[in-house]
Amino acid sequence: MLDQPDDIHALFHGAPQTTEFKKLRKRIVRYTREAIEQYGMIEPGSKWLVCLSGGKDSYTLLAVLHELQWRGLLPVELIACNLDQGQPGFPATVLPEFLEKMGVPHRIEYQDTYSIVMDKVPEGRTFCALCSRLRRGNLYRIAREEGCSAVVLGHHRDDILETFFMNLFHGGRLATMPPKLVNEEGDLFVYRPLAHVAEADCEKFANAMKYPIIPCDLCGSQDGLQRQQVKQILDGWEANSPGRRQVMFRALMNARPSHLLDPKLFDFAGLTRDL
Repeated sequence: MLDQPDDIHALFHGAPQTTEFKKLRKRIVRYTREAIEQYGMIEPGSKWLVCLSGGKDSYTLLAVLHELQWRGLLPVELIACNLDQGQPGFPATVLPEFLEKMGVPHRIEYQDTYSIVMDKVPEGRTFCALCSRLRRGNLYRIAREEGCSAVVLGHHRDDILETFFMNLFHGGRLATMPPKLVNEEGDLFVYRPLAHVAEADCEKFANAMKYPIIPCDLCGSQDGLQRQQVKQILDGWEANSPGRRQVMFRALMNARPSHLLDPKLFDFAGLTRDL
């Protein structure tokens, strides 16, 4: 049924008819639905701001959410949003033309955060932290202006795992990007429906659908980023022991405070023996 052209969203027109692609698509949809249900993301009748960067992950997010909506499994309104941050050479027409062609409700916002980042960040330092804060602030504003209850991001399983190890190695804490949180102002949810989806699956899906991928040259042009270092470590572990990433990811869903060392999470001082 899903392969009939009249039955699916335009985002899936021209989808490969191979068994491999059908399994990939089914897996991504299943994992996304699981995360949405497991973390209680659905408020019927609400409106989501789906953030679209033009990367493989955000295209995958946009497509799978529309499939779930088409199936009647996601009773929310979706509006795609791209924040053009004024990066030199950014192909500003690609996403508007794509979204128009796909018939996806959308908003394109231009804010020159690039100049701010270049002005404020000292030479040799990475741009990611300030760039992310400025982007997030604008997305929250847009979500409010559009009447949305949630900002929806395309972070996947590997992003979450990499962030955990970055915090472990460099921040001295056990923390990562949660699938669901409330912003500091307390008026918007932030969702990551692809939390269970592997990066490799996003890449295979977006490439198979021939979506017009836009690279992030601002961050990708810098060598020695902590995230890239962590990714290389995880790639090495995965190569030596296939499936290691998924095992480590499952550990994030199976925390045991009594077997860690944080007295704020477990009352070690109050432990008593049976006499």
